[in-house]
Amino acid sequence: MTSLLPALVVVPALVATLVAVVPRLGAVAAGVTALAGVIAAVALTLQVSTDGPVVVELGGWAEPVGIALRADGLSAAFVLVTAVVVLVVTVFASGSSAARGTPFFWALSQALWAGLNAVYVAADLFNTYVALELVTVAAVGCVALGGRSAAAPAFRYLLVAVAGSLWFLLAVALLYARTGTLSLRLVQDALRDPTDDGTLVATVLILATVGLALKSALVPLHAWLPPAHAGAPAAVSPLMSAVVIKASIFVLYRLWTSLPADAATTALAGLVGAVGSVAVLWGSLAALRQARLKRVVAYSTVAQVGYFVLLLPLLVPALQPEADDAARAVAELAVQGTVAMVAAHAVAKSAMFMAAGCLLHARGTDEITALRGAVVTNPGAVLAFGVAGVALAGLPPALAFSGKWQLLTAVLESGQWWWLIALLGGGLLTAAYTVRVLAVFFAERETGAGTDTDTDTPVPVRMTVATLGTAVAAGIAGVASAGWLATTTVGVF
Repeated sequence: MTSLLPALVVVPALVATLVAVVPRLGAVAAGVTALAGVIAAVALTLQVSTDGPVVVELGGWAEPVGIALRADGLSAAFVLVTAVVVLVVTVFASGSSAARGTPFFWALSQALWAGLNAVYVAADLFNTYVALELVTVAAVGCVALGGRSAAAPAFRYLLVAVAGSLWFLLAVALLYARTGTLSLRLVQDALRDPTDDGTLVATVLILATVGLALKSALVPLHAWLPPAHAGAPAAVSPLMSAVVIKASIFVLYRLWTSLPADAATTALAGLVGAVGSVAVLWGSLAALRQARLKRVVAYSTVAQVGYFVLLLPLLVPALQPEADDAARAVAELAVQGTVAMVAAHAVAKSAMFMAAGCLLHARGTDEITALRGAVVTNPGAVLAFGVAGVALAGLPPALAFSGKWQLLTAVLESGQWWWLIALLGGGLLTAAYTVRVLAVFFAERETGAGTDTDTDTPVPVRMTVATLGTAVAAGIAGVASAGWLATTTVGVF
Protein backbone atom coordinates (compact mmCIF):
# COMPACT_ATOMS: atom_id res chain seq x y z
CA MET A 1 0.00 0.00 0.00
CA THR A 2 2.93 2.39 0.61
CA SER A 3 3.50 2.42 -3.15
CA LEU A 4 0.35 4.53 -3.38
CA LEU A 5 2.25 7.65 -2.36
CA PRO A 6 4.71 7.83 -5.29
CA ALA A 7 1.96 6.61 -7.64
CA LEU A 8 -0.21 9.58 -6.68
CA VAL A 9 2.43 11.83 -8.23
CA VAL A 10 3.99 9.66 -10.93
CA VAL A 11 0.82 8.37 -12.63
CA PRO A 12 -0.77 11.78 -13.38
CA ALA A 13 2.65 13.06 -14.50
CA LEU A 14 3.04 10.14 -16.92
CA VAL A 15 -0.50 10.61 -18.22
CA ALA A 16 0.23 14.32 -18.73
CA THR A 17 3.25 13.38 -20.85
CA LEU A 18 1.25 10.79 -22.80
CA VAL A 19 -1.64 13.07 -23.70
CA ALA A 20 0.73 15.91 -24.58
CA VAL A 21 2.28 13.62 -27.19
CA VAL A 22 -0.97 11.92 -28.25
CA PRO A 23 -3.73 14.52 -27.65
CA ARG A 24 -6.55 12.33 -29.00
CA LEU A 25 -6.16 10.07 -25.94
CA GLY A 26 -6.74 13.01 -23.61
CA ALA A 27 -10.32 12.52 -22.43
CA VAL A 28 -10.13 8.72 -22.13
CA ALA A 29 -6.75 8.66 -20.39
CA ALA A 30 -7.72 11.47 -18.03
CA GLY A 31 -11.03 9.79 -17.20
CA VAL A 32 -9.46 6.42 -16.38
CA THR A 33 -6.73 8.09 -14.33
CA ALA A 34 -9.22 10.25 -12.44
CA LEU A 35 -11.35 7.25 -11.48
CA ALA A 36 -8.27 5.31 -10.40
CA GLY A 37 -7.13 8.36 -8.44
CA VAL A 38 -10.34 8.47 -6.41
CA ILE A 39 -10.01 4.76 -5.60
CA ALA A 40 -6.38 5.27 -4.57
CA ALA A 41 -7.30 8.28 -2.42
CA VAL A 42 -10.00 6.29 -0.62
CA ALA A 43 -7.53 3.44 -0.05
CA LEU A 44 -4.97 5.88 1.35
CA THR A 45 -7.57 7.39 3.69
CA LEU A 46 -8.51 3.93 4.99
CA GLN A 47 -4.85 3.01 5.46
CA VAL A 48 -4.09 6.18 7.42
CA SER A 49 -7.18 5.75 9.60
CA THR A 50 -6.16 2.15 10.38
CA ASP A 51 -2.36 2.25 10.57
CA GLY A 52 -1.56 5.91 11.16
CA PRO A 53 0.72 8.10 9.02
CA VAL A 54 2.28 6.44 5.98
CA VAL A 55 5.95 7.14 5.20
CA VAL A 56 7.85 6.07 2.07
CA GLU A 57 11.62 6.54 1.75
CA LEU A 58 12.36 6.68 -1.97
CA GLY A 59 15.24 4.44 -3.01
CA GLY A 60 15.52 3.14 0.55
CA TRP A 61 17.50 6.19 1.66
CA ALA A 62 16.44 7.76 4.94
CA GLU A 63 16.21 11.50 5.55
CA PRO A 64 18.05 13.84 5.30
CA VAL A 65 20.08 12.05 2.60
CA GLY A 66 17.08 10.61 0.79
CA ILE A 67 13.66 11.90 -0.19
CA ALA A 68 10.69 10.84 1.90
CA LEU A 69 6.98 11.01 1.21
CA ARG A 70 4.54 11.18 4.11
CA ALA A 71 0.77 11.08 4.38
CA ASP A 72 -1.14 11.74 7.59
CA GLY A 73 -4.84 12.39 8.06
CA LEU A 74 -4.59 15.93 6.71
CA SER A 75 -2.66 14.83 3.61
CA ALA A 76 -5.11 12.02 2.90
CA ALA A 77 -8.06 14.39 3.19
CA PHE A 78 -6.61 16.87 0.70
CA VAL A 79 -5.63 14.05 -1.69
CA LEU A 80 -9.18 12.68 -1.58
CA VAL A 81 -10.87 16.05 -2.08
CA THR A 82 -8.59 16.85 -5.01
CA ALA A 83 -9.20 13.47 -6.64
CA VAL A 84 -12.98 13.90 -6.41
CA VAL A 85 -12.81 17.37 -7.95
CA VAL A 86 -10.53 16.17 -10.75
CA LEU A 87 -12.97 13.34 -11.52
CA VAL A 88 -16.07 15.54 -11.80
CA VAL A 89 -14.22 18.20 -13.78
CA THR A 90 -12.95 15.51 -16.14
CA VAL A 91 -16.52 14.36 -16.80
CA PHE A 92 -17.60 17.98 -17.28
CA ALA A 93 -14.70 18.78 -19.61
CA SER A 94 -15.28 15.66 -21.71
CA GLY A 95 -18.64 17.15 -22.69
CA SER A 96 -17.26 20.61 -23.35
CA SER A 97 -16.34 21.34 -26.95
CA ALA A 98 -13.99 24.08 -25.73
CA ALA A 99 -11.98 21.62 -23.61
CA ARG A 100 -12.02 18.92 -26.29
CA GLY A 101 -10.80 21.44 -28.83
CA THR A 102 -7.86 22.53 -26.69
CA PRO A 103 -5.12 19.91 -27.04
CA PHE A 104 -3.15 21.07 -23.99
CA PHE A 105 -6.03 21.08 -21.49
CA TRP A 106 -5.72 17.42 -20.57
CA ALA A 107 -1.94 17.52 -20.28
CA LEU A 108 -1.97 20.65 -18.14
CA SER A 109 -4.78 19.43 -15.87
CA GLN A 110 -2.97 16.12 -15.26
CA ALA A 111 0.31 17.95 -14.56
CA LEU A 112 -1.59 20.20 -12.18
CA TRP A 113 -2.98 17.17 -10.37
CA ALA A 114 0.47 15.61 -10.09
CA GLY A 115 1.81 18.83 -8.57
CA LEU A 116 -1.03 19.07 -6.07
CA ASN A 117 -0.51 15.51 -4.87
CA ALA A 118 3.22 16.16 -4.60
CA VAL A 119 2.49 19.11 -2.31
CA TYR A 120 0.30 16.97 -0.08
CA VAL A 121 2.74 14.08 0.39
CA ALA A 122 6.08 15.93 0.44
CA ALA A 123 7.92 15.41 3.71
CA ASP A 124 10.47 18.19 3.21
CA LEU A 125 10.35 21.86 2.33
CA PHE A 126 12.49 21.64 -0.81
CA ASN A 127 10.14 19.22 -2.55
CA THR A 128 7.20 21.22 -1.24
CA TYR A 129 8.64 24.29 -2.96
CA VAL A 130 9.26 22.41 -6.22
CA ALA A 131 5.73 20.99 -6.16
CA LEU A 132 4.24 24.43 -5.56
CA GLU A 133 6.11 25.70 -8.60
CA LEU A 134 4.77 22.85 -10.72
CA VAL A 135 1.26 23.75 -9.57
CA THR A 136 1.89 27.40 -10.48
CA VAL A 137 3.20 26.65 -13.98
CA ALA A 138 0.37 24.24 -14.77
CA ALA A 139 -2.30 26.54 -13.31
CA VAL A 140 -1.05 29.57 -15.24
CA GLY A 141 -1.05 27.47 -18.39
CA CYS A 142 -4.63 26.36 -17.71
CA VAL A 143 -5.80 29.96 -17.24
CA ALA A 144 -4.04 31.02 -20.44
CA LEU A 145 -6.13 28.49 -22.38
CA GLY A 146 -8.92 31.08 -22.18
CA GLY A 147 -7.40 32.90 -25.14
CA ARG A 148 -6.46 36.56 -25.56
CA SER A 149 -8.87 37.77 -22.90
CA ALA A 150 -7.18 35.47 -20.38
CA ALA A 151 -3.60 36.41 -21.29
CA ALA A 152 -3.36 39.42 -18.97
CA PRO A 153 -4.99 37.66 -15.96
CA ALA A 154 -2.72 34.64 -16.50
CA PHE A 155 0.41 36.81 -16.63
CA ARG A 156 -0.67 38.73 -13.53
CA TYR A 157 -1.27 35.44 -11.74
CA LEU A 158 2.21 34.28 -12.75
CA LEU A 159 3.85 37.42 -11.37
CA VAL A 160 1.96 37.18 -8.08
CA ALA A 161 2.70 33.47 -7.73
CA VAL A 162 6.42 34.04 -8.35
CA ALA A 163 6.44 36.82 -5.76
CA GLY A 164 4.77 34.47 -3.29
CA SER A 165 7.34 31.80 -4.06
CA LEU A 166 10.19 34.21 -3.31
CA TRP A 167 8.75 35.03 0.12
CA PHE A 168 8.28 31.34 0.86
CA LEU A 169 11.77 30.48 -0.43
CA LEU A 170 13.31 33.08 1.86
CA ALA A 171 11.53 31.48 4.82
CA VAL A 172 12.84 28.07 3.77
CA ALA A 173 16.38 29.45 3.44
CA LEU A 174 16.26 30.87 6.97
CA LEU A 175 15.14 27.52 8.34
CA TYR A 176 17.91 25.71 6.50
CA ALA A 177 20.54 28.16 7.70
CA ARG A 178 19.44 27.56 11.29
CA THR A 179 18.81 23.80 11.24
CA GLY A 180 20.89 22.44 8.35
CA THR A 181 17.99 20.39 7.05
CA LEU A 182 14.76 20.82 5.08
CA SER A 183 13.00 17.73 6.42
CA LEU A 184 9.97 18.92 8.37
CA ARG A 185 10.48 16.19 10.96
CA LEU A 186 14.14 17.06 11.48
CA VAL A 187 13.42 20.80 11.48
CA GLN A 188 10.88 20.22 14.22
CA ASP A 189 13.45 18.33 16.30
CA ALA A 190 16.16 20.95 15.72
CA LEU A 191 13.97 23.82 16.90
CA ARG A 192 13.09 22.27 20.26
CA ASP A 193 15.94 24.17 21.92
CA PRO A 194 14.44 25.78 25.06
CA THR A 195 16.98 28.63 24.88
CA ASP A 196 15.67 29.80 21.48
CA ASP A 197 13.85 33.11 21.91
CA GLY A 198 11.41 32.33 19.10
CA THR A 199 12.53 35.18 16.84
CA LEU A 200 13.56 32.85 14.02
CA VAL A 201 10.29 30.91 14.09
CA ALA A 202 8.22 34.10 14.09
CA THR A 203 10.25 35.52 11.19
CA VAL A 204 9.90 32.31 9.18
CA LEU A 205 6.16 32.18 9.78
CA ILE A 206 5.70 35.82 8.76
CA LEU A 207 7.64 35.36 5.52
CA ALA A 208 6.00 32.06 4.63
CA THR A 209 2.51 33.26 5.52
CA VAL A 210 2.84 36.34 3.32
CA GLY A 211 4.10 34.22 0.42
CA LEU A 212 1.38 31.62 0.78
CA ALA A 213 -1.26 34.32 1.27
CA LEU A 214 -0.25 35.74 -2.11
CA LYS A 215 -0.67 32.34 -3.72
CA SER A 216 -4.02 31.65 -2.03
CA ALA A 217 -5.42 35.18 -2.56
CA LEU A 218 -5.99 36.10 1.06
CA VAL A 219 -7.27 39.67 1.40
CA PRO A 220 -5.68 42.15 0.76
CA LEU A 221 -3.44 40.11 -1.58
CA HIS A 222 -6.33 38.85 -3.66
CA ALA A 223 -6.58 41.17 -6.68
CA TRP A 224 -5.20 38.58 -9.11
CA LEU A 225 -7.82 35.92 -8.35
CA PRO A 226 -11.16 37.25 -9.72
CA PRO A 227 -9.81 38.05 -13.22
CA ALA A 228 -7.93 34.74 -13.40
CA HIS A 229 -10.82 32.57 -12.24
CA ALA A 230 -13.44 34.46 -14.24
CA GLY A 231 -11.31 34.59 -17.39
CA ALA A 232 -10.31 30.93 -17.37
CA PRO A 233 -12.17 28.39 -19.54
CA ALA A 234 -15.28 26.79 -18.02
CA ALA A 235 -13.46 23.52 -17.28
CA VAL A 236 -10.49 25.31 -15.69
CA SER A 237 -12.30 27.64 -13.27
CA PRO A 238 -13.50 24.77 -11.02
CA LEU A 239 -9.95 23.46 -10.71
CA MET A 240 -8.54 26.90 -9.93
CA SER A 241 -11.09 27.67 -7.25
CA ALA A 242 -11.65 24.23 -5.77
CA VAL A 243 -8.14 22.81 -5.50
CA VAL A 244 -5.33 25.09 -6.72
CA ILE A 245 -5.58 27.60 -3.89
CA LYS A 246 -5.81 24.68 -1.44
CA ALA A 247 -2.19 23.75 -2.11
CA SER A 248 -0.93 26.95 -0.48
CA ILE A 249 -3.45 26.60 2.34
CA PHE A 250 -2.21 23.06 2.99
CA VAL A 251 1.43 24.18 3.13
CA LEU A 252 0.40 26.95 5.52
CA TYR A 253 -1.17 24.39 7.85
CA ARG A 254 1.79 22.04 7.56
CA LEU A 255 4.34 24.73 8.37
CA TRP A 256 2.43 26.14 11.34
CA THR A 257 1.92 22.67 12.85
CA SER A 258 5.59 21.73 12.35
CA LEU A 259 7.19 24.72 14.10
CA PRO A 260 7.18 25.35 17.86
CA ALA A 261 4.61 27.78 19.20
CA ASP A 262 5.00 30.51 21.81
CA ALA A 263 3.36 33.79 22.75
CA ALA A 264 4.64 35.53 19.61
CA THR A 265 3.29 32.90 17.23
CA THR A 266 -0.02 32.88 19.10
CA ALA A 267 -0.32 36.64 18.58
CA LEU A 268 0.64 36.24 14.92
CA ALA A 269 -2.02 33.55 14.50
CA GLY A 270 -4.58 35.94 15.95
CA LEU A 271 -3.55 38.60 13.43
CA VAL A 272 -3.91 36.15 10.53
CA GLY A 273 -7.32 35.15 11.88
CA ALA A 274 -8.38 38.80 11.97
CA VAL A 275 -7.32 39.22 8.34
CA GLY A 276 -9.30 36.09 7.52
CA SER A 277 -12.40 37.52 9.17
CA VAL A 278 -12.10 40.67 7.07
CA ALA A 279 -11.69 38.48 3.98
CA VAL A 280 -14.88 36.55 4.74
CA LEU A 281 -16.97 39.70 5.04
CA TRP A 282 -15.29 41.81 2.35
CA GLY A 283 -15.20 39.01 -0.24
CA SER A 284 -18.87 38.24 0.32
CA LEU A 285 -19.86 41.90 0.00
CA ALA A 286 -17.82 42.17 -3.20
CA ALA A 287 -19.60 39.10 -4.59
CA LEU A 288 -22.92 40.86 -4.02
CA ARG A 289 -21.84 43.72 -6.30
CA GLN A 290 -20.59 41.78 -9.32
CA ALA A 291 -22.30 41.97 -12.72
CA ARG A 292 -20.84 38.72 -14.11
CA LEU A 293 -21.74 35.30 -12.73
CA LYS A 294 -18.19 33.90 -12.79
CA ARG A 295 -16.93 36.96 -10.91
CA VAL A 296 -19.59 36.39 -8.25
CA VAL A 297 -18.25 32.89 -7.74
CA ALA A 298 -14.65 34.14 -7.87
CA TYR A 299 -15.19 36.72 -5.13
CA SER A 300 -16.99 34.05 -3.15
CA THR A 301 -13.72 32.13 -3.22
CA VAL A 302 -11.91 35.19 -1.84
CA ALA A 303 -14.35 35.10 1.07
CA GLN A 304 -13.97 31.36 1.65
CA VAL A 305 -10.17 31.62 1.90
CA GLY A 306 -10.80 33.74 4.97
CA TYR A 307 -12.55 30.81 6.64
CA PHE A 308 -9.57 28.56 6.05
CA VAL A 309 -7.11 30.73 7.99
CA LEU A 310 -9.46 31.02 10.98
CA LEU A 311 -8.02 27.66 11.96
CA LEU A 312 -4.70 29.19 13.06
CA PRO A 313 -5.80 31.10 16.19
CA LEU A 314 -7.74 28.02 17.33
CA LEU A 315 -4.88 25.64 16.58
CA VAL A 316 -1.70 27.38 17.78
CA PRO A 317 -2.50 27.40 21.53
CA ALA A 318 -2.52 23.59 21.41
CA LEU A 319 1.00 23.55 19.94
CA GLN A 320 2.59 25.30 22.92
CA PRO A 321 4.57 23.10 25.34
CA GLU A 322 2.26 23.94 28.24
CA ALA A 323 -0.94 23.21 26.30
CA ASP A 324 -3.53 21.17 28.21
CA ASP A 325 -6.01 18.57 27.02
CA ALA A 326 -8.74 21.18 26.58
CA ALA A 327 -6.61 23.18 24.14
CA ARG A 328 -5.80 20.03 22.19
CA ALA A 329 -9.48 19.08 22.04
CA VAL A 330 -10.30 22.53 20.66
CA ALA A 331 -7.52 22.19 18.08
CA GLU A 332 -8.81 18.80 16.92
CA LEU A 333 -12.33 20.19 16.55
CA ALA A 334 -10.98 23.18 14.64
CA VAL A 335 -8.92 21.02 12.27
CA GLN A 336 -11.87 18.74 11.55
CA GLY A 337 -14.19 21.69 11.03
CA THR A 338 -11.74 23.46 8.75
CA VAL A 339 -11.12 20.36 6.64
CA ALA A 340 -14.90 20.03 6.30
CA MET A 341 -15.04 23.65 5.12
CA VAL A 342 -12.19 23.03 2.66
CA ALA A 343 -13.95 19.98 1.23
CA ALA A 344 -17.34 21.70 1.17
CA HIS A 345 -15.88 24.68 -0.65
CA ALA A 346 -14.13 22.45 -3.17
CA VAL A 347 -17.27 20.52 -4.10
CA ALA A 348 -19.74 23.42 -3.95
CA LYS A 349 -17.48 25.83 -5.81
CA SER A 350 -16.85 23.24 -8.50
CA ALA A 351 -20.61 22.94 -8.97
CA MET A 352 -21.10 26.72 -9.06
CA PHE A 353 -18.38 27.29 -11.63
CA MET A 354 -19.62 24.39 -13.74
CA ALA A 355 -23.16 25.78 -13.56
CA ALA A 356 -21.79 29.14 -14.68
CA GLY A 357 -20.00 27.33 -17.50
CA CYS A 358 -23.24 25.65 -18.61
CA LEU A 359 -25.06 28.99 -18.68
CA LEU A 360 -22.17 30.64 -20.52
CA HIS A 361 -22.28 27.83 -23.07
CA ALA A 362 -26.04 28.28 -23.49
CA ARG A 363 -26.27 32.07 -23.61
CA GLY A 364 -22.81 33.03 -24.82
CA THR A 365 -22.36 35.36 -21.84
CA ASP A 366 -22.23 35.22 -18.07
CA GLU A 367 -23.59 38.73 -17.57
CA ILE A 368 -26.17 38.21 -14.83
CA THR A 369 -28.74 40.52 -16.41
CA ALA A 370 -28.57 38.42 -19.59
CA LEU A 371 -29.44 35.24 -17.71
CA ARG A 372 -33.06 36.09 -16.97
CA GLY A 373 -35.34 33.13 -17.50
CA ALA A 374 -32.49 30.63 -17.20
CA VAL A 375 -34.67 28.46 -14.97
CA VAL A 376 -36.84 27.73 -18.01
CA THR A 377 -34.11 27.16 -20.58
CA ASN A 378 -31.42 25.60 -18.33
CA PRO A 379 -33.15 24.25 -15.20
CA GLY A 380 -30.34 21.81 -14.41
CA ALA A 381 -27.69 24.51 -14.20
CA VAL A 382 -29.96 26.77 -12.15
CA LEU A 383 -30.81 23.96 -9.73
CA ALA A 384 -27.14 23.09 -9.36
CA PHE A 385 -26.14 26.70 -8.67
CA GLY A 386 -28.88 27.07 -6.08
CA VAL A 387 -28.13 23.82 -4.26
CA ALA A 388 -24.38 24.54 -4.25
CA GLY A 389 -24.93 28.09 -3.00
CA VAL A 390 -27.19 26.92 -0.18
CA ALA A 391 -24.68 24.20 0.70
CA LEU A 392 -21.86 26.75 0.77
CA ALA A 393 -23.89 28.96 3.09
CA GLY A 394 -23.90 26.09 5.58
CA LEU A 395 -27.45 24.78 5.69
CA PRO A 396 -27.86 21.15 6.79
CA PRO A 397 -27.24 18.46 5.66
CA ALA A 398 -24.39 20.08 3.71
CA LEU A 399 -20.79 19.38 4.66
CA ALA A 400 -20.28 23.11 5.25
CA PHE A 401 -22.87 22.87 8.03
CA SER A 402 -20.83 20.15 9.74
CA GLY A 403 -17.68 22.23 9.35
CA LYS A 404 -19.21 25.43 10.68
CA TRP A 405 -20.79 23.57 13.58
CA GLN A 406 -17.42 22.17 14.64
CA LEU A 407 -15.73 25.54 14.19
CA LEU A 408 -18.46 27.24 16.23
CA THR A 409 -17.99 24.65 18.96
CA ALA A 410 -14.22 25.17 18.92
CA VAL A 411 -14.64 28.95 19.04
CA LEU A 412 -16.97 28.80 22.04
CA GLU A 413 -14.90 26.24 23.93
CA SER A 414 -11.74 28.28 23.38
CA GLY A 415 -13.42 31.49 24.57
CA GLN A 416 -12.52 33.27 21.32
CA TRP A 417 -16.14 34.29 20.66
CA TRP A 418 -15.22 37.19 18.33
CA TRP A 419 -14.67 34.77 15.42
CA LEU A 420 -18.42 34.17 15.47
CA ILE A 421 -18.90 37.43 13.55
CA ALA A 422 -17.12 36.03 10.50
CA LEU A 423 -18.59 32.54 10.78
CA LEU A 424 -22.21 33.68 11.04
CA GLY A 425 -21.95 36.85 8.96
CA GLY A 426 -20.23 35.02 6.13
CA GLY A 427 -23.02 32.45 5.96
CA LEU A 428 -25.71 35.12 5.73
CA LEU A 429 -23.84 37.00 3.01
CA THR A 430 -23.30 33.77 1.06
CA ALA A 431 -27.05 33.20 1.12
CA ALA A 432 -27.58 36.82 0.03
CA TYR A 433 -25.48 36.70 -3.14
CA THR A 434 -26.87 33.27 -4.01
CA VAL A 435 -30.45 34.51 -3.71
CA ARG A 436 -29.62 37.65 -5.71
CA VAL A 437 -28.43 35.53 -8.64
CA LEU A 438 -31.31 33.06 -8.36
CA ALA A 439 -33.80 35.93 -8.46
CA VAL A 440 -32.50 36.85 -11.91
CA PHE A 441 -32.60 33.23 -13.07
CA PHE A 442 -36.27 33.02 -12.08
CA ALA A 443 -37.22 36.39 -13.57
CA GLU A 444 -39.16 36.39 -16.82
CA ARG A 445 -36.95 36.62 -19.86
CA GLU A 446 -37.29 39.83 -21.85
CA THR A 447 -38.98 39.49 -25.21
CA GLY A 448 -37.71 41.00 -28.41
CA ALA A 449 -35.11 40.43 -31.04
CA GLY A 450 -32.45 37.96 -30.09
CA THR A 451 -34.12 36.96 -26.83
CA ASP A 452 -36.22 34.04 -27.96
CA THR A 453 -35.57 30.88 -25.99
CA ASP A 454 -34.70 29.03 -29.19
CA THR A 455 -31.46 31.03 -29.38
CA ASP A 456 -29.99 29.17 -26.41
CA THR A 457 -27.26 26.72 -27.40
CA PRO A 458 -28.03 23.22 -26.06
CA VAL A 459 -25.78 22.22 -23.17
CA PRO A 460 -24.15 18.77 -23.55
CA VAL A 461 -25.66 16.16 -21.25
CA ARG A 462 -22.32 15.28 -19.63
CA MET A 463 -21.78 18.88 -18.59
CA THR A 464 -25.23 19.07 -16.98
CA VAL A 465 -24.95 15.66 -15.29
CA ALA A 466 -21.52 16.45 -13.84
CA THR A 467 -22.75 19.81 -12.58
CA LEU A 468 -25.93 18.45 -10.99
CA GLY A 469 -24.17 15.46 -9.45
CA THR A 470 -21.52 17.66 -7.88
CA ALA A 471 -24.13 20.06 -6.50
CA VAL A 472 -26.14 17.22 -4.95
CA ALA A 473 -22.97 15.85 -3.36
CA ALA A 474 -22.26 19.29 -1.89
CA GLY A 475 -25.77 19.43 -0.49
CA ILE A 476 -25.84 16.06 1.28
CA ALA A 477 -22.19 15.25 2.05
CA GLY A 478 -22.56 16.25 5.69
CA VAL A 479 -24.82 13.28 6.43
CA ALA A 480 -22.03 10.71 6.62
CA SER A 481 -19.02 12.93 7.27
CA ALA A 482 -18.34 12.30 10.96
CA GLY A 483 -16.27 9.15 10.50
CA TRP A 484 -14.18 10.65 7.72
CA LEU A 485 -13.54 13.91 9.56
CA ALA A 486 -12.30 11.97 12.59
CA THR A 487 -9.46 10.59 10.44
CA THR A 488 -8.26 14.03 9.35
CA THR A 489 -6.32 14.67 12.57
CA VAL A 490 -4.43 11.36 12.54
CA GLY A 491 -0.72 12.13 12.84
CA VAL A 492 -1.18 15.90 12.59
CA PHE A 493 -0.18 16.80 16.15
